Amino acid sequence: MAVEGQETETAQRRPGLRIVTAVAVAVVLVIAVALRFVTRSDLWLDEALSVNIAKLPLSKLHWALKRDGAPPLFYVVLHFWIKAFGSSDVAVRALAGVCSTLTLPAYWLIGRRLGGRRLAWITLLVGATAPFGFRYATEARMYSLVMLLVAWGLLAVWSALDRPTLPRLALVALVALALLYTHNWSLYLVAVVGLMVLVRALRARDPEVRKASWFVLIALAVAGLGYVPWLPTLSYQATHTGTPWGDPILPWSGVAWHLDALGGPPIPQHGEAEIFRYGLVLLLALGLFGAGVDRHRIELDLRTRPGARWLFVAAYGTMLLALAASYVAGAAFDPRYSSVVVPLVLVVIALGVGTFSSDAVRVGVLGVVVLLGLCGGVRVALDQRTQAGQVAAVIAAEAKPGDVVLYCPDQLGPSGSRLLDDVPGLRQVTYPRLTGPAYVDWTDYRDVIAATPTDEVAQQVLDLAGDHTIWYVMAPGYRSFDARCEELGIGIGRARPASGRVGVDASMYFEYPGLTEFRAP
Repeated sequence: MAVEGQETETAQRRPGLRIVTAVAVAVVLVIAVALRFVTRSDLWLDEALSVNIAKLPLSKLHWALKRDGAPPLFYVVLHFWIKAFGSSDVAVRALAGVCSTLTLPAYWLIGRRLGGRRLAWITLLVGATAPFGFRYATEARMYSLVMLLVAWGLLAVWSALDRPTLPRLALVALVALALLYTHNWSLYLVAVVGLMVLVRALRARDPEVRKASWFVLIALAVAGLGYVPWLPTLSYQATHTGTPWGDPILPWSGVAWHLDALGGPPIPQHGEAEIFRYGLVLLLALGLFGAGVDRHRIELDLRTRPGARWLFVAAYGTMLLALAASYVAGAAFDPRYSSVVVPLVLVVIALGVGTFSSDAVRVGVLGVVVLLGLCGGVRVALDQRTQAGQVAAVIAAEAKPGDVVLYCPDQLGPSGSRLLDDVPGLRQVTYPRLTGPAYVDWTDYRDVIAATPTDEVAQQVLDLAGDHTIWYVMAPGYRSFDARCEELGIGIGRARPASGRVGVDASMYFEYPGLTEFRAP
C-alpha cells in the first residue's frame, strides 16, 4: 500500500513537474539563442578580412580567395547578406547566429532518432549550450554554416540509407557539395563518411541495405564531381598560401586542442572552462562505452555502444585523417577547423548524459552541463577578441589628415582599418608588402617576409610620412616574422622620437596589437 501511495503521489505531482521542466527548458533555449547574437567584441582579423572579401563584386571573389586560401560558398552567402542587412558588426555576425540557431532543430531530431524524445531534449540542450557553438555563432566566419550543414547532413544520410529515393539522395549530394565549398576540412569528413558507407555496403547481408548504401555512395560521388571545378584553385592555395601563420602539430596534439576548445574560450582567467572540458571528455567516454545498469551503476562495454560508435568513428576518424594530412603537408591547425565534427561529438556527449539511469542524476548532470555551457556563452558575449579598439580609439582621437598608420604584421590591418574608416585623411600601409590594410595576401607569405628588409621599409614609411606622425600598430610573436616588427620599429625610432601609447596585452586578447607614436622631429 505504501508503494501504491507513492506512485499516486508521483502521478499527482507529474503535471506540475512537467510544467516546471518545460518552463526551464524554454528559458534555457531562449537564453541560448539570444547569446548567439550578442557579443561586445570588435571584429578581429579573420572576421574583418572575411567581410572585406565578401563586400567585393562577385567577379573579384575568386581572385581574392585564391590568395586567401578558403572555398567560396560562405563568402557568396555573406556577400548577399551584406547587401540585404549591411556590414555593421551586428549585421555580419548575425548570419553565423542564424546558421547556429537553425542547427538546433537538427540536434533534437538526431537525438530522437537515437533514443527517443528524452534523448532528443538532452541532445538539443547540450547542442544549444555548447561554448564552441556560442563562439562561432558570434563570429563572422563560416564555422556555424559548417556545423549547420554537418548536423542536417547527418540526418540526410540516415534518411537516404533508410529509403534511397531520388529527392533524399539529391539532398545528400547537395549538402556534401555545400560542405566541400564551405571549408577545406570537409574533404576529410566526406571521405571518411564515404568509406564508412562503403564498409556498410560490403558487409551488408540484406540486399536492400546494400543497395541503399551504394546509392548513398553515388550521391557522395556526385558531390565530388561537383567539386572538381574548384580543384585547380585548391591546388594553387595548397602550394602558395596554406597556413603560414602557424606550425604543424602532431595529430594527437590537435585532438587534445580540439577537446580543450569544447569547454569554452581558452583564457587562463576562465576557470570554469578548464573544469568543463574535463567533464565533457568524461561524458564523451560514457557516451561511447557506457550503459546504465541501475540507479547507481554504469557498465562499460569496450565494444562501444552501436548508437555512438559510428558517430565517434566519423568524428575522430576525420580529425586524425585531417591532422595527419596537415602534419605531412606542413599545415597548421586551429580548433575552429574541428567544426566539421563538433556536431557529431556533441551528440555522443548527449548520449553520455543519457547513460545515467537515475532521473535525478541525469537531470543533475545535464543541469551542470547546461549551466557551465551558458557561462561559456556569457564569456563569449563579454570578452574582447581584439585589442584593436584601444589602438583605434587613440588614433581616431589624435591623428591628423596626412598621418601614416603602419601595421606590422599586415594581419593587424583588417581589424584596425575597419575601426578607422571614419577618420579622414589617414594613409594606412602594412608590412611586408606596403599595401593597404583591408586584405592579407597570403601568397608565398613566408618568402615575401624573408625578402623584405625592415630598414628599407622603415625609410619608405619615413618618406611617405614626411612631417606627419607615424602611428605604428605592432604585435610581437607572429609566425614567420621573428623580430622583424621590432626591428622595423627600431628603424623608424632612429629618425624620430617614440612614445608608447597602448601596451600589448597577450594574456586577455586573441589579437593583441600595441601602439607606438612616432612624431616628426
